[in-house]
Amino acid sequence: MHLSVSFRILGILLMLFSTVLLIPLLMAVFEADHTVAGFGSAMGIIFFSGLVMWFPARNVSHELRIRDGFLVTSMFWTVLGLFGALPLLLTDALHLTPAGAIFESISGLTSTGGTVIVGLDNLPRSILIYRQLLQWLGGIGIIVVAVAVLPMLGIGGMQLYKAETPGPSKDNKLTPRITETAKALFTVYLAITLCCAGAYYAVGMSGFDAIAHSFSTVSLGGFSTHDDSLGYFKSDAVLVVASIFMFISSINFGLHFTAWRRRSVLVYRKDSETRFYCGALLVCIATTVCCLILWQIHGHRDSILHGLFHVMSIVTTTGFSTANLALWPLALPIMAIFFSCMGGCAGSTTGGIKAMRVMLIAKQGVRELKQLVHPQAIIPLKVGNTRVPATVVSAVWSFFAFYTSTFILLLVLLMLTGQDFITSFAAVAASLNNMGLGLGGVAANFGSLSESAKYILSFAMLLGRLEIFTLLVLFTPAFWRL
Repeated sequence: MHLSVSFRILGILLMLFSTVLLIPLLMAVFEADHTVAGFGSAMGIIFFSGLVMWFPARNVSHELRIRDGFLVTSMFWTVLGLFGALPLLLTDALHLTPAGAIFESISGLTSTGGTVIVGLDNLPRSILIYRQLLQWLGGIGIIVVAVAVLPMLGIGGMQLYKAETPGPSKDNKLTPRITETAKALFTVYLAITLCCAGAYYAVGMSGFDAIAHSFSTVSLGGFSTHDDSLGYFKSDAVLVVASIFMFISSINFGLHFTAWRRRSVLVYRKDSETRFYCGALLVCIATTVCCLILWQIHGHRDSILHGLFHVMSIVTTTGFSTANLALWPLALPIMAIFFSCMGGCAGSTTGGIKAMRVMLIAKQGVRELKQLVHPQAIIPLKVGNTRVPATVVSAVWSFFAFYTSTFILLLVLLMLTGQDFITSFAAVAASLNNMGLGLGGVAANFGSLSESAKYILSFAMLLGRLEIFTLLVLFTPAFWRL
């Protein structure tokens, strides 16, 4: 493992990230909203810090190893989460504590969507667009985006890409070279974002709101420019557009690229994970809509619309909401939160365990039942026509065990800070699954939590975004042995 190379890459990535602040900085200058000093100072600090990391190792040249990839990925998301808090901390309009600013920054970067800020409608647009940009960059994965840039600087990217997308998934190399793969994924991501922004604008959003909400919709982040989230617009068409693009973004982006390249939608139908995910989603939506109708919470039309929208928002780990969710019986959002533990497909912008892993666990359970009936039979585990190796199944079960144990530990820690069970459960689920929408004491926002609780949940968001193993592997002694 080469620490000098890791710091060199981290320095370059920090300097690149500092350029993102040009957008809110220029907006602040144009609108004279008194946030110029905050964004300017933050941009300078981030760029200079990156320069300090890069300069001593600028001439170091070593081949990246897989451990270097894990280290850079974990360090970058952690360090960027801390540095990304600077514009929020240095802006007088927010009055955030360090814990609150770090929580907001990491929530944006990890596409979680939980917020500690109240009064979004009255904030300068420079701050609002910065929050949305954090989510948009976090959605595609800044490491994956950087893979398309770093080769031009003499840095290979395969190890970083592997570290960013751990766990079972389909062939990630959509094109012969990893650089081209990253560019292809980013192109698809950008195209969907533009379509989403156009659709929002067509149904009545302002240009600013359309762009801002397209960032948080396609990234499945859930940040809004209004305290009432999408309920602010009081438009059924807005909820329909959001539901459509949340669903699109919860599907493997590799499939989107393949479908575009082949000019065929049959690739979705043939994909086992997508079929499993759509089936689970339909079960949750149908159950929710039927309960809303039977319990007469809404009329038939509103039950279908709001049931579809809120289930889609929670299961895809986006976190948009309307005021109507407060009218629901607690059982329905709790059910949706359990479904959010699955999240969407591998290779999408969702959080959670991912449908691929849940599907393998379900198939393994069915296989074990068959094995009990036919003890001598050899029953292979297959996904489509492909036999799944035992090592993959073992890795999935290990991930599930770590996920469950981590969830329980975080739940207990949060309750020790003085929160009740419902609030703690919802907050941990929202953070670990990068979903952002809470219940109980965090139904409106996370601002009422203690400073220690915000730090705990910030760590949970990083764990969820890096799918646990990528970050926890750094805490093992074997990782640091030469």
